[in-house]
Amino acid sequence: MSHCPSSDGLLTRSDRNCIIFALIFPALLTFVYFSLLANAPTVLQNSVYSVLKITQFSIPFVWVRFVQGHKLSLRANPFRGQLPGIVFGSLVLLAMWCLYKYWLEPTGRMEVAEGPIRNKIEGFGVATLVPYITLAAFYSLIHSGLEEYYWRWFVFGQLCRQVRFSAAVLLSSLGFTAHHILVLATFFGWTSLLTWIFSAAIMVGGIFWAWLYSRSESIYPTWVSHMFIDIGIFVIGFDLVGIQ
Repeated sequence: MSHCPSSDGLLTRSDRNCIIFALIFPALLTFVYFSLLANAPTVLQNSVYSVLKITQFSIPFVWVRFVQGHKLSLRANPFRGQLPGIVFGSLVLLAMWCLYKYWLEPTGRMEVAEGPIRNKIEGFGVATLVPYITLAAFYSLIHSGLEEYYWRWFVFGQLCRQVRFSAAVLLSSLGFTAHHILVLATFFGWTSLLTWIFSAAIMVGGIFWAWLYSRSESIYPTWVSHMFIDIGIFVIGFDLVGIQ
């Protein structure tokens, strides 16, 4: 039976305000570097992106350690729950590739996204193979773990101290999905059905990872599962854009 990971008490008003901020900040961050700075110089894009990302991923540590006064614990059991996470990640990766290779690409539905994806990659100063592999490795291996630490360990974990399990799953997954919607809308457009189909798929992923985290009480299974999917995204991006 799914449950909220154990906690040591209810949240204060300040804690609740922090959760609200944590839920919306990634979407604001994405709007800034994906929309407002879309045509800005590479140095400015990378600088703003770095500052905002460091801010985002510092929030959980600073709040839990220095405001709430707790020791930082990521419930680090590296093995429990790995099998369902690996199975889920592998199946989604396979489904993504098949959907792309046997439907989206042959029917030309990815053409509208090719230009915006290329522009964003080049905006980060990534125009050749080695930088692309470096970017893919960072997002797949490191950024995926940081997102799990942020969304599952912190946001979902903090919500679990205030609301029911189902509400904590839903709210954390909505926040997780929101900033991805902005990315997808940049690539496909707000009126594209693909934007909302892929957003719904991300919501399902967020729900599954919240459930898996609650069962395993560890971010490692969700991290590995998330990693598979990010690898799939970058493989598709490589094939679509054709970086040499």
